[in-house]
Amino acid sequence: MYKKLTYASPLLFSLMASPSSAAGLSLAEQVSAYAEALEEKAIAWRHDIHKHPELGNQEFRTAGLVAEHLRKLGMEVETEVGTTGVVAVLRGGEPGPVVALRADMDALPVKEATGLPYASTVRQMYHGEERYVMHACGHDAHVAILLATAEVLAGVRDRLPGTVKFIFQPAEEGPSDYVYDGERFSERGSWLRRAC
Repeated sequence: MYKKLTYASPLLFSLMASPSSAAGLSLAEQVSAYAEALEEKAIAWRHDIHKHPELGNQEFRTAGLVAEHLRKLGMEVETEVGTTGVVAVLRGGEPGPVVALRADMDALPVKEATGLPYASTVRQMYHGEERYVMHACGHDAHVAILLATAEVLAGVRDRLPGTVKFIFQPAEEGPSDYVYDGERFSERGSWLRRAC
């Protein structure tokens, strides 16, 4: 947790230090108001992504949803980063730091037994075997939160100090389509190097 706060701190300090707008709201207050207004949308994204989980390097639907939304927000978007990753850039209207915010997108080969109305019944191939798939460790929420964050910050782009890179990482739990042998990684290069 300490590292996450450290990485985010330049952006947070910039937001807190920004002057008030003509409407009398500081940038931090405006961001907070936008975030509150997006709560239901973020919950709906999380439920949708939870119901449609995808294993590492098979996050095609999720990556498509992410890329489409970020393009609608007017961001520069690169897809197929590290197989199915998405990276978007939001350039603020004020000078400031470049920060990166990351969410992992992949699910796990686990059968869901929660009984939730948005529970997964998805099956995918995992190392040559068809398996049930679910978001068992929060990546659905991570994607939804970062999508909402992107929308909030795009809404204050003119007042935003600096640049924000939104990184949607594939296969954080490991690839589902091959057993790592050292070759594929070196051929494609590090997805993180491409993202940053």
